[in-house]
Amino acid sequence: MRNPGLHGKPAAIDSILMESSPPASAGPIICRVTSWYFRRMGMLAGLLLVFGLVFLYDGVRGYPRSVEVARKKEWFAAEFLPSFDTAKKEGRLEQWIAEARGRGLPTGQEGEPPRWVSYAAQNGWEEEPKLYSQREIDEQFWFAYGCMGAALIAVVILLRNRGKLLRGGSDHWVTPEGVKISYSDVFRVDKRKWEHKGLAYVWHKSDGVEKRAVIDDLKFGGADKVLERLLGCFSGELVEKISEPAADAAATEETGR
Repeated sequence: MRNPGLHGKPAAIDSILMESSPPASAGPIICRVTSWYFRRMGMLAGLLLVFGLVFLYDGVRGYPRSVEVARKKEWFAAEFLPSFDTAKKEGRLEQWIAEARGRGLPTGQEGEPPRWVSYAAQNGWEEEPKLYSQREIDEQFWFAYGCMGAALIAVVILLRNRGKLLRGGSDHWVTPEGVKISYSDVFRVDKRKWEHKGLAYVWHKSDGVEKRAVIDDLKFGGADKVLERLLGCFSGELVEKISEPAADAAATEETGR
């Protein structure tokens, strides 16, 4: 029956005190890592690798190129254009134009000064390049190394999980880490995240010490059968969801802040 609370106190969660007997049919249950998990980890590793390569490109090529163009723009405005105005005032504009053309620089049209916009477009440069600091350039390498390192970790985790199994027996279950847990040692099962995340937390006693294990239905195909068998042999507290009175009280408290 549903337990409204312990020791007369309002219950923060809905829980059921269960007493069950082992099911008649209790063959072994073998749960392997799902292809969904491998796809997710593979996509995560690939995405991190792409980010790492983008950051690396910016550090090696992107940012330094932008700095180079930004400095050209500064030179264009601070030295090149003033030299045009000086040559025009001194009556040697034709000589200036000839020298500029020889250097591959813009010369303007019909006596008008050259424009940076045209010069940048001619060379495929940004019209407003950013002058990055050396610190900003160095940061791209740190971001690249961080993303690539995280991608490597994701690959290692993926490879380590290839052969892992979640096994359910007639009177016990074995975690992916190889820990054997007897159903009789379980005293609490928390299913509040089962519906949306496929996670159940199981508290059990081992050598007098309380420990927690996890049953992950998204990671291990068929883990729901292990949980069903566990609950069929379970005598203890089943935590399922936050009760409505507790949820209303929490909402009221949050509104009053």
